[in-house]
Amino acid sequence: MKLSYRMEEGARLGSLLWEFGPGWRMISSAMLGGGIGPREWVLNAQVVAGYARMDPVDHLASLGPRDGAGVGMMTAASVDRYVRAADGGVEAYATVGLRVPTWAAAPEGHVDPELAPMRVGTINLVVVLPVAMTDAALVNVVMTVTEAKTQALVETGFAGTGTASDAVCVAVPVAGEEEVFGGPRSEWGARVARAAHAAVRRGAEEWRPRHLK
Repeated sequence: MKLSYRMEEGARLGSLLWEFGPGWRMISSAMLGGGIGPREWVLNAQVVAGYARMDPVDHLASLGPRDGAGVGMMTAASVDRYVRAADGGVEAYATVGLRVPTWAAAPEGHVDPELAPMRVGTINLVVVLPVAMTDAALVNVVMTVTEAKTQALVETGFAGTGTASDAVCVAVPVAGEEEVFGGPRSEWGARVARAAHAAVRRGAEEWRPRHLK
């Protein structure tokens, strides 16, 4: 994973880039390269808090490698404060910003007035496993990551299940016997849950004293 910086809109912004190369399959909710399929890289790009561009997919594509298909996420959080946690061969990387935590089930018509015009994700998670997985298991892993993230936020006292547009990416190798389960009580799902929980919890604990007075 590489950390780099660029100047944009008068601000120094960071980007995290994972270059996996061929032989990897990913599932992601990201705007660029989302869904399930072969991917070779993952980009987590910081943008300004008041991000208002209407071409975020093209913007992300311009920031990523030119070769191979990849996944691109953006966040207003400082990506150089990323947190890494590992458990039994699983790695989880989280960038955490919690200026506007939100509950998933909000009343109809509810508006979070502090959100930027473009609702950029503020908790982004990249999870890497060393084992192949079926499509169903990958979907299950995304559920597990999300549940672990929410557990971490509740434990750290934030009133919300996440932010309005969190993003997740899970990367697994193509080769090998495919795991068919990814829930929190499966062998690999349990490791994913612990790693994602640890990364988000530490990120949330570090975010609070910097931003809440």
